[in-house]
Amino acid sequence: MVNLDREDSFVIKEVKDGILYFDGCNTLELAKQYGTPLYVLSETDIVSRFAALRTSFLEKWPGSRAAYACKAFCTPAMLALTAREGMCIDVVSGGELYTAISSRFPPERIEFNGNNKLPSELELAIQYGIGRIIIDSPQELALIEKICAARKKRVKVLYRVTPGVQADTHDYIITGKKDSKFGLPMDDDIIFPSIEAAIHSPYVDFLGVHFHVGSQLFEVRPYLEAVDTVLDLMKQTRERFGCDMTELNLGGGFGVTYTDEVRQPFDYFLAPVMEKIAAFCQREGFERPALVVEPGRSIVAEAGINLYTIGSIKDIPGVRKYLSVDGGMTDNIRHALYQAVYTGVIANKADAPAEEAVTVCGKCCESGDILMRDAKLPKAEPGDILAMFSTGAYGFSMASNYNSSPIPAVVLVKEGQSDLIVRRQSYEDLISNAIIPQRLK
Repeated sequence: MVNLDREDSFVIKEVKDGILYFDGCNTLELAKQYGTPLYVLSETDIVSRFAALRTSFLEKWPGSRAAYACKAFCTPAMLALTAREGMCIDVVSGGELYTAISSRFPPERIEFNGNNKLPSELELAIQYGIGRIIIDSPQELALIEKICAARKKRVKVLYRVTPGVQADTHDYIITGKKDSKFGLPMDDDIIFPSIEAAIHSPYVDFLGVHFHVGSQLFEVRPYLEAVDTVLDLMKQTRERFGCDMTELNLGGGFGVTYTDEVRQPFDYFLAPVMEKIAAFCQREGFERPALVVEPGRSIVAEAGINLYTIGSIKDIPGVRKYLSVDGGMTDNIRHALYQAVYTGVIANKADAPAEEAVTVCGKCCESGDILMRDAKLPKAEPGDILAMFSTGAYGFSMASNYNSSPIPAVVLVKEGQSDLIVRRQSYEDLISNAIIPQRLK
């Protein structure tokens, strides 16, 4: 038996008799039972991440909350698991909110983010009585007030701000710099009139501010710089309006291991932040605010693998060897979108030496349909099962029907047990909403 996990990861990947096992399940049997392509999520790993977050943050900072960022992976089963573990959730669309409502997720444990919330989405959120709305623009406050006035409701709100922090990650997943579609810039003539309007509104309870500096981060520096900015804003808000912020939302973005990245524990990011905020509050005479974090990727990324069946193999002498699989950018667009890099094994040859450099491509009619470029794998044959690691975040949630490809099934595994949590789309599902006008019949 070989353990494929890193020392700082939970032991969920093992090799027995040359076969990859994932959270106790034989991956070849999973592929046979559920078909490929297939998303597989480890319940053991997800629960362990929540437990680590609870120990390193929630139990150390009374009144704190952790809101799982649903955009990473959002299904009714995932939300049921999140609720069972006592966590909150962060939604960013009406669809995610509807999934939460349909799953009977406690409304007071839901926060709603997003840069352009539709009136119908806000109506749904306010009617359901969710815990927080994160306001992203000055116009959004007026829209919320209009809905609350009509429904005789009052909601708790925070403002999302852009602290002007540059983080070391891909430009597509930086969100804390000033030039961003997210949040309010920290210019005095924008942020303070917005805060004042919320403080005096009869329809909202203004709690504080939210920021998110970016995703897949491995340094604490951007968080500390952003905290300095919002603490100054907290001080100025008291001086200008006599109002103390009671809640600060630090966002998420904690980095995970895809290839050789060294994943930092939650405490690496959160302990220095908590110390800085506590010192500020003691020095300035503030009550310690409630702190909120929004981890998404760091909860589910390493809990997931994708299983594919290898089909055609094309060896171009002196150029490249392509392994084609039965999925592709339709089930994992991250490489095509921002050159994300993955590792993996051939599940039925998991202990064989990785002696070939190959490029794994999908079956879409796109040259950019690549899953792994120049990856080291054992010698492959048609019919082999490829397992790609750390695919739990932003695979299923960003899946598409390009080339009329059905979205794969999702299976949740735990200690040798597997359960289907999302059925595979059928060809009939693909055209279920399509209509032929009478004039074309």
